[in-house]
Amino acid sequence: MEKIGYIEIQITGSRGNLDLSPDNYDIREIITILENAEKLLYPGDKRDRPTISYKIEDGSVKHILKTSIQYIIGFNAIIGQVVQVQNIDFLDIGTAKAFENIQDIATKKNYTFSIRTSLDNTNEVKLDKTTHFYRTEAVWADAEFYFYGKVTNAGGKEKANVHIFTEELGTIRIQTPISFLERYDENLLYKNFGIRATGKQHSETGEIDTSSLQFIELVDYQPKYDEHYLNSLRDRAKKSWLGTINPDKWLKEIRGGYDA
Repeated sequence: MEKIGYIEIQITGSRGNLDLSPDNYDIREIITILENAEKLLYPGDKRDRPTISYKIEDGSVKHILKTSIQYIIGFNAIIGQVVQVQNIDFLDIGTAKAFENIQDIATKKNYTFSIRTSLDNTNEVKLDKTTHFYRTEAVWADAEFYFYGKVTNAGGKEKANVHIFTEELGTIRIQTPISFLERYDENLLYKNFGIRATGKQHSETGEIDTSSLQFIELVDYQPKYDEHYLNSLRDRAKKSWLGTINPDKWLKEIRGGYDA
């Protein structure tokens, strides 16, 4: 049976004249915490993540999220590093954004967050209006990208986007103008395309902030083996520079004095 651990996100504060408790803690706030807790534990592709179970407890408000112990151990190490260096620039984008979102809540609502795990001698990080857990803006630079893969979703009622499955990054979402989708005649779904987009990239690690991607244009892309095209390239090469080469002389030049 898989071993289970948990992370605990405790929130202290007040709502008007009342101390914060599960009885006066709004469901929208619960949803926000759950979304960010998932990013803390699993910042990447979430399709294969293990189950996360949840309960809320008194004191003032405690969010308890149970999952596989190996992820709890990893997250405990992250907490320790955040406390040690007092910044979040080293984190994956998803985890860093979750910390930033929690920091925003702490600042706007004057809450104090305490995040710890079920491990013995757990690390613990606290966020309140006096802390500043945000990424360094200068680290992230504007960049342009090309993504190639299969379009799995396209559209949206107010903010449209295209989902494209890539081998390198899995499924990514690119914000796309509704006007483009309205005038595009063909069905995009389950076809291979290239998408040119702008976004933010980490200037040191090269990591792409996939949440910042903005559509520029669609690139027709057919990733198939074209034997006729490859043969034509070989023929052109033979007639140009390859045709002027003496194989024996070229081989001797490559070997240098090795055979001497």
